[in-house]
Amino acid sequence: MTHAAGRQSIFITGAASGMGRETARLFNQKGWFVGAFDVDQAGLQALQAELGAENCLALALDVSSKSQYETAVSAFADATEGRMDILFNNAGIAMRGFFDEMPLEDQLRVVQVNLVGVMNGIYTALPLLKATPNALCFTTSSSSATMGMPLIAVYAATKHAVKGLTEALSNEFRRFDVRCADVLPGLIRTGMPSDDLLANAPAGGPFRVIEAIEVAETVWQAYSSDILHWFVPAELADLDKAAGNTPEILRDKLGKHMTV
Repeated sequence: MTHAAGRQSIFITGAASGMGRETARLFNQKGWFVGAFDVDQAGLQALQAELGAENCLALALDVSSKSQYETAVSAFADATEGRMDILFNNAGIAMRGFFDEMPLEDQLRVVQVNLVGVMNGIYTALPLLKATPNALCFTTSSSSATMGMPLIAVYAATKHAVKGLTEALSNEFRRFDVRCADVLPGLIRTGMPSDDLLANAPAGGPFRVIEAIEVAETVWQAYSSDILHWFVPAELADLDKAAGNTPEILRDKLGKHMTV
């Protein structure tokens, strides 16, 4: 049976690819025990083979299912003797298009994964976080949580919700000595953005293409910090300020670049 043997441990959703996979690799290199969870079982198997079964618990998980989450957390707790140093709520999906032209059922699935999935994770894993000194509840939000972005309206709404949830729980969970933070990445070279978006991205600035490893390194930094919101790249913090100060100006700028 896979066992952490006293090592620090991280529970990662969406671990089979992209930011989750790079985070698993990085924390494995740092000597941590990795819990890798995803709906992509083939990707998980490849990751576990790479990291070594003695270093990685890999299980299928649909984060929108609370019962599946309970099973995953229970297996993780067995492997770590009830320890969870970081919960990394990273799993997410997106749909691109005009709100009125996409099936509502498909858009509700985005809500189930991106928001309900995060709530499932935090609620279910909290006993382990509370039992672990200096634990961190860390969640992937998005640059679209700075301002609602056209063509990904529901995705942006879920990421705004995740940001607000993180802010609220960062105070509530002080009762347990559990920290909360999130990362707000821009355009990341993963399987989520289309090839056209990546190809047409600017060479510099807040919407340049970033690599998934940059987010993984942010998770590592966040564990030793009390910073609430991590912007990747850092220039996105300016966009967040602009959205708060002059949302109408930013709205009109974004409206000029609506191409499906």
